Amino acid sequence: MKIESNTYLKCPPDDYWPADSASWFSIPEGLDAGKKIFFYDHVVGEGAPEATIVLVHGNPESSYTFRHIRDALLESGQAVRIIAMDHVGFGLSDQATFEMVDMHHSNNLLQLVRHLDLEAVTLVVHDWGGPIGIGAFSQEPARVRNLLVMNTTIFPMPDDGLNYGNYPISWLSWSTTPKVVPDFLWGGVAGYVVSHASPQGTVRFLANIGRYLLLHGAGLIRSGTPEYVWSEALRPAMNAKSSKRNVLQTPHWGHGYRYVDAVHGEQDNHAYYRAMQETVPKAWGPEGQNIQACGYFGQWDPCGKDSVIRQWCAALPKMAEEIHKFPDVGHFIEEYKGREMAASILRMNGLST
Repeated sequence: MKIESNTYLKCPPDDYWPADSASWFSIPEGLDAGKKIFFYDHVVGEGAPEATIVLVHGNPESSYTFRHIRDALLESGQAVRIIAMDHVGFGLSDQATFEMVDMHHSNNLLQLVRHLDLEAVTLVVHDWGGPIGIGAFSQEPARVRNLLVMNTTIFPMPDDGLNYGNYPISWLSWSTTPKVVPDFLWGGVAGYVVSHASPQGTVRFLANIGRYLLLHGAGLIRSGTPEYVWSEALRPAMNAKSSKRNVLQTPHWGHGYRYVDAVHGEQDNHAYYRAMQETVPKAWGPEGQNIQACGYFGQWDPCGKDSVIRQWCAALPKMAEEIHKFPDVGHFIEEYKGREMAASILRMNGLST
């Protein structure tokens, strides 16, 4: 299939999307008006779908990070509809033209949701996909029936334990890496961290990051691999800057963040977070729709610590009924526990595994 965007990811893996399901959506309004985002919309099984599943990725990944969940759903044979997209600046979507954060991607996603007129959605979110996906759907909360979160939050990040000022290395935190890694090598960071999210010591981590920086800089990451997907899409300078802007935001996760973009001036998402934090408990908690929710948390990561989980359960008490914690997994839990999450998605929709 011809790629209809200006992505640098020219050789995606053969399994990037299910057969005959790839599409591009031209964003009609907003700062990204006219840009195209990639998405796939695939129906599994016979007859009308019994569930609509929307997968929303974070940074520095793409819809391809959900391939294990997607494939397990495909193998289940259950009648479900699976939708996943690449945000602008990632995967097979158009390149970014300014430094984007969650509220910008959320605006684009909401336009796609309205275009597809999605209802009774099982929303599945990871990383910044939490604020992006929940930010979009909380503006029209009746569209959501179930929620699965994995290593993400929309609440102020607690200071206890691991945080983005001391993780994964106390003297080289994740939030400082954009300041020390040049834009043209940033894809090498993505190439390593997404696919290698297991707990590891400082020497191993730094050695492998260094190796991937060199491989990316020399264009030697093998095409068709997951590492190539994460790294190559971030080769354009503005894609890298946009990805790095999300990382710079991590110490302020859930509190709100203000920065100056060279194209559009001051950007501020404080009100964006306040709106989510007010809407989610009211709309999706016991006083509202009381949706079914579950959580998957790799605990070698600030977003997976118990204090974050308690925030989710306070806002959505039903999540306490199905919490899965994995001390031996890092931030990118969907790379490791996709089959388990697919089973939870089916259970939330009353379907057998």
